[in-house]
Amino acid sequence: MNLTRVELTKEQRNAEESFARLAASVDEFEAYAHPHATRIATISDEIAKLFHLGIEDRWALRVAAFTHDLGEAALKRDYIRYAGELTIDERLDLARHPVIGETELANARAPRAAQLLVRWHHEWWNGAGYPDSLREHQIPLPARILRVADSYAALTDARPFRAAQSAETARQTLIEWSGLEFDPQVVRAFLSLPSGSNPAFNSYAVTPRAAAEDEAEADEQNEFVAEKVGSE
Repeated sequence: MNLTRVELTKEQRNAEESFARLAASVDEFEAYAHPHATRIATISDEIAKLFHLGIEDRWALRVAAFTHDLGEAALKRDYIRYAGELTIDERLDLARHPVIGETELANARAPRAAQLLVRWHHEWWNGAGYPDSLREHQIPLPARILRVADSYAALTDARPFRAAQSAETARQTLIEWSGLEFDPQVVRAFLSLPSGSNPAFNSYAVTPRAAAEDEAEADEQNEFVAEKVGSE
């Protein structure tokens, strides 16, 4: 069963609309070409249902998905949209964004559970994450779910510094980093979901065929413009 508006209180529905608008502005700041945070919310909830999480836990996870990178927007750093690799200092600065996001959510009076999920969405299964170096089951299950959903959504969308990966390649990446960055059980649950069951699981990678079609369409447009200019 999906987490529908019917299952939410009026207050939660109003809050969701507010967080969804906030998510769109953060996506724009991060230079995502497609909705990112709402996609993560959908993927996270699909995984959460497999673990039979309760409505309140799923609601907190959804809020966290919408706002997970709110701290990046609050930092307002140009390097977040750089096409090149970040420096060590920039990486250290960026690593502050989960804690800043937690504070921003507290100011927005979001559920405390959602605040903590934002704080811990970069924790790794092997303890190499940040900001608190939590490991394995020290990391709450919803945060482990959010780590997988965020990573998959990011890998399958284009960024200024890299192209989008195919769904197959992104799934293979999750497998390779299972037990290191990701909870193996959460990865297995995610991989058990039918890839075509929801548009959120699709990749935005440009296939060779699509690229060829775009190039052909551009050539046709150029020919049309050239003919039009020549006839004037």
